[in-house]
Amino acid sequence: MRGSLKTTLSLLALCTLSFQASNVMAQEDAAKAVDGLRLPGLNNYAPASVDDALAIADTGEVTLVAHLNEGGDEIPNGLVWRIFGTQPGPDDKLPLVATARGGNSVFELAPGSYLVHAAYGRAGVTKRITVSREPMREDLFLDAGGLKLNAILPGGVRIPQNQLRFAIYEATEDNIGDGALILPKVEPGSIVRLNSGTYHVVSNYGDINAAIRSDIRVEAGKLTEATVEHRAADLTMKLVRERGGEAIADTAWSVLTDTGEIVYETVSAYASMVLAEGNYTIVAKNRDRIYQRDFSVVPGRNQDVELLPTDLLDTRNQFPD
Repeated sequence: MRGSLKTTLSLLALCTLSFQASNVMAQEDAAKAVDGLRLPGLNNYAPASVDDALAIADTGEVTLVAHLNEGGDEIPNGLVWRIFGTQPGPDDKLPLVATARGGNSVFELAPGSYLVHAAYGRAGVTKRITVSREPMREDLFLDAGGLKLNAILPGGVRIPQNQLRFAIYEATEDNIGDGALILPKVEPGSIVRLNSGTYHVVSNYGDINAAIRSDIRVEAGKLTEATVEHRAADLTMKLVRERGGEAIADTAWSVLTDTGEIVYETVSAYASMVLAEGNYTIVAKNRDRIYQRDFSVVPGRNQDVELLPTDLLDTRNQFPD
């Protein structure tokens, strides 16, 4: 009997220790969940969750609704809601109280003041609310619109999608240089949601020097579509013994502008690239022989550029047998 009692007491003690350990781990996990969060502009999404501890009788029901602009329709989906307490914690960060994704969202919150942040793509707005025990509705107006980007070549020729990318920056006051980067590597034809305002957009065709820069205005509640025209061409260069011949392997390539700036270097049988309109010099080195040719890039005219024995700088040193 005594042995059975001791066994029961031991099991109770182990259960108590296990319960306490679980509580400690849960508190540590909760602390990690809010660590690193500050009031937006936030672009990273918090987990879609609401603190169950708030869903008690002494709470008020808050319905949150977002619009692109005043008078605009309710945004049906794609929103990320974050609710913060207004008093910083020991780490000087505002505590994240609740989050949710979708369109309209309903929260049960203890009475008090909160900061509500609604994110819609790269657009966002923050509003202070005061919660009571009575049901309430808060409408947030993002003052946001959409931006859809594309690019073509002269004559309306389409550019292959995999060779075209956009970057969106904040516009600078003096329109000199790029402002803070908002979004890199935007695919053509995709819709980016942004707060209304002017943005500096860079369109890159290829990876070298075919770039178009422009300032574009985004208006609240509207989709702005912008198409730029690239004056560039896609070129393939090769060193051959005769016109239409096979490319010679292990050739070192350099492409220079008419001012002597090197814009491209590689070692291969072929050198493929997109270059902006202008005059260039191709230099190809194979073994100890150097070949050089001047050429011009005509916008939209893709072409193969061949370097021949006649382009050898020292004509006494031709191809070996």
